[in-house]
Amino acid sequence: MPIRSTPLFAVLAMCFASFPTLAADPSVNVEEGREIFTKKAEPACAVCHTLADADASGAVGPNLDELKPSADRVAAAVKSGIGVMPAFADSLTADKIATVSAYVAEVAGKK
Repeated sequence: MPIRSTPLFAVLAMCFASFPTLAADPSVNVEEGREIFTKKAEPACAVCHTLADADASGAVGPNLDELKPSADRVAAAVKSGIGVMPAFADSLTADKIATVSAYVAEVAGKK
């Protein structure tokens, strides 16, 4: 069917159907996640990791904005540690680990 005979909304729908959604996940508590990332974890994640949303520019750990890890990947690293990163399973509750993991996955690479 020629584009001229297709309603405009249908053309726009076809054009934008392949674009990923950029809508924020409403279940992610961004403020609480940022607080854990910058202050509540000991040592704070922001000491080592770069994450623009948290105004963090750590030089030791990976740049999370470039890595764009999934929440599952962040949670595994936070729980068990990885490389020189310590494990936080004994110092953060499961809820706080889930919150900071969801936060990092939600904001990494978006600024």
